[in-house]
Amino acid sequence: MMKKNLREVQPESKKVFMASCNKVGLMLTLFYGSLATFLSAQTETTKPLHLSVSYIGEGAKNFNGGIKRGSTYLGLVSLKAELNTRMAGWWDGGTLLIEGMNTHGGLPAADLTGDFQGVSNIEAGNHTFLNNLWFAQQIGKINLSAGLQNMDGNFAASEYGSAFINSSFGIPSTFAYNIPSPIFPFTALGLRLEWSLLENLLLKTAVYDGQPDDFESHHYRLNWEISQKEGFLSISEIEWNKSPLKDRNGSYKIGLYFHQSTDSSNIKQKNNGVYLIADQEINQKISAFGQLSVSPKNKNQHYLYAGAGINLKGILTKNSDDLLGFGIAHAALKNFDRKGETAFELTYQYHFNEYFSLQPDLQYILHPAGTGETINNAFVGLLRFYINF
Repeated sequence: MMKKNLREVQPESKKVFMASCNKVGLMLTLFYGSLATFLSAQTETTKPLHLSVSYIGEGAKNFNGGIKRGSTYLGLVSLKAELNTRMAGWWDGGTLLIEGMNTHGGLPAADLTGDFQGVSNIEAGNHTFLNNLWFAQQIGKINLSAGLQNMDGNFAASEYGSAFINSSFGIPSTFAYNIPSPIFPFTALGLRLEWSLLENLLLKTAVYDGQPDDFESHHYRLNWEISQKEGFLSISEIEWNKSPLKDRNGSYKIGLYFHQSTDSSNIKQKNNGVYLIADQEINQKISAFGQLSVSPKNKNQHYLYAGAGINLKGILTKNSDDLLGFGIAHAALKNFDRKGETAFELTYQYHFNEYFSLQPDLQYILHPAGTGETINNAFVGLLRFYINF
């Protein structure tokens, strides 16, 4: 049974984890602290450097089925600095982004539910690492970025699917399982281009290192490697941002990717896939999304992913930002006696203010396929909170 990227991320020992937090955490603290005095003198609209800190905490409990019953806690810290070259008085259109992350806590999919797609999109084990370090330049209708970066939110992303917690709604699971790809918690050196061809037509294309750095040999993502053996990942996407419904938002994307690398026997390995993403606002309260990703069945055990969902906004009051969502994610698998895994998710987000929000979540996993063995359907509950500064 092929394991996905997140399943390969094993927790380090307590000693290594604490050393990681102490070293990198101290560097990040000093970096952000040294800038606080300078930034305090700047207004929100004119300061060249913007700092942000966010924390996602999550309690997860497997009520029934899966590998075993039980509960765990996991979290994600993000420290981000963004520099605007125009506001710094240098030149127009430039942006430098630096982001450090720390993931900690348990592994609900790996230890409790045994699912293939990943019940939590922040599950990664205990690690501290550099997640993004890139520079982007806007030149007319073209935006070009280069550096350490990931695909999350840039390719194969659904705006309305991003409200859900299951990993497949963020980016189709075919990416995580079929190719070494720079999706959380992995990043890779890459070059990305976005071109606004027309008012509602956007072309995006990128080339990444074919083998994102793992945690085993690159604890903090500070030692970068590019070689012919690691190969490359190329991906292109066309996005049409015009809704067929009058006065409603809509986005439709089609993309394809190609991966090539050399294995330990010096044999070139090639893989590819195609995907479709649709986001459509129905009215002021209701929005829907659909996802489809297909890979060659003769090369991939996980050859098809299909997902869809619907969101209802403003449950409590007319002008409220709270959201109720229901989604279905299906991963088709060959050589699996149950033909695949299906996840059903019911989620609710409530924003107390711009700094704090809460999200209770229920998921039912039909035929969990992450262990390679036949296990019972899993029923899991999660309670997530967000803190942003």
